[in-house]
Amino acid sequence: MIIVIDFGSQTTHLIGRRIKELGVEVKIVSPEEILRFTQDDKAVKGIILSGGPSSVYAKNAPTVDKKIFNFGIPILGICYGFQLTAHLLGGKVVSGKKEYGPAKLKIENCLPTEEGKLKITQSLPESFVVWMSHGDEVIKLPKGFKVVGSSDGVPFAFVEDKDKKIYGLQFHPEVEHTSFGLQILSNFVDICNSKNGSSAQEKFKIQPFGFAQDKNSKFKIKEIEDNIKKTVGESYVIGAVSGGVDSTVASVLTAKAIGKKFIPIFVDNGLMRRGTEEHVIKIFKQIGIKPVVINAVGEMLRRLKKITDSEEKRKIIGNFYIEIFEQEMKKLLTKKIPVKFLLQGTIYSDVIESQGTKHSAKIKSHHNVGGLPKYMKLKLLEPVRNFYKDEVREIGRKLGLPEEFVNKQPFPGPGYAVRIRGEVTRKRLEMEKKADEIVLYELEKAGILPNVFLSFPVMTNAYSTAVKGDGRQ
Repeated sequence: MIIVIDFGSQTTHLIGRRIKELGVEVKIVSPEEILRFTQDDKAVKGIILSGGPSSVYAKNAPTVDKKIFNFGIPILGICYGFQLTAHLLGGKVVSGKKEYGPAKLKIENCLPTEEGKLKITQSLPESFVVWMSHGDEVIKLPKGFKVVGSSDGVPFAFVEDKDKKIYGLQFHPEVEHTSFGLQILSNFVDICNSKNGSSAQEKFKIQPFGFAQDKNSKFKIKEIEDNIKKTVGESYVIGAVSGGVDSTVASVLTAKAIGKKFIPIFVDNGLMRRGTEEHVIKIFKQIGIKPVVINAVGEMLRRLKKITDSEEKRKIIGNFYIEIFEQEMKKLLTKKIPVKFLLQGTIYSDVIESQGTKHSAKIKSHHNVGGLPKYMKLKLLEPVRNFYKDEVREIGRKLGLPEEFVNKQPFPGPGYAVRIRGEVTRKRLEMEKKADEIVLYELEKAGILPNVFLSFPVMTNAYSTAVKGDGRQ
């Protein structure tokens, strides 16, 4: 396992994503948590320090315990993570010329790899394009560090302490704009795994752009199902199903794991696409499950009356869902059915967007994550929480779900409520639904719908001036 310490970068999740693509387990943690995860855990083979918006010399800047540099495991600092490494180990960081965009990196002493020894520069060309995004710079390296690569604007763009296996990058290898970024991360993974003799180079085809491709990769469906069984025990699970890919995949996994102890519930709140209820019933019928359907359209619209802020809408919807599920749980408990878990189709991007760690900037509350009320008494079961959308789709394929379902466009959990700017009324909701149907119809008619990742209209809550007859309208 490789630990990624999150210092608030919006691309921290991309670092984790790239490491996962290289076939390695990854965990993203706050700097305050790092010792808890590393001191006695022999499974941790390496640490990556992410970028971040702070300056290492600023008051209250996020930092990390220096003990990690004495653990004897490889460490890679990226942007702020590199600056912090230099700062803590005796180097010097100052405010420099801001640099945002591509730069040409030149690798110094680009020699062939010695037999039996892994290098951070393995399989890299003598020069390639990298992506810079920084306002500070390291002007003095700590003792033991040497320059591996530099750009015209950054002399210490790529450095290493070869003996201690500590590496620093002023650029971002996790973004696609860095042409050999994945190769650098692959080299780091190889160094972390060197004691086991394994190599990402042997398993993966590394490309200048894009992802690593493991020809033999298989999502361990049985492991996910076994984990569900272990977590749930003899308890029952009620599941929030919406007809979307995420909740459906999570539901099928749970149904396969615990059978009749899983009770799926579909709440018709009026905010979903037309035909969603029928679609949900059809999908679950194919896997031998009959969902409980609850009509809550009137109450949902009542609660959203005069609410215009999207964040508030998300939280109201989240609270309402949990109220309904607690009511259903009470009904089941009166029948002596021990319900203790609520299944949700939360995926990893939901967690990231809802501020997954302390120093991450919050993007939005997710109705499954940031919108959950504190008084909720049910325990959460989130079997696809650690997977990205495309990974969830692949799991769906392996579970035998239809391709047209697995590949359908994402739809927001709060539904049309967040695609309608301003108040949600029956009239405005109906207009938005019709507009959405028209967009999808026209794309399908043009033959391009399968190639469009996401398409939707937004009701703007704005009015334009027009002419009707001879007057202004």
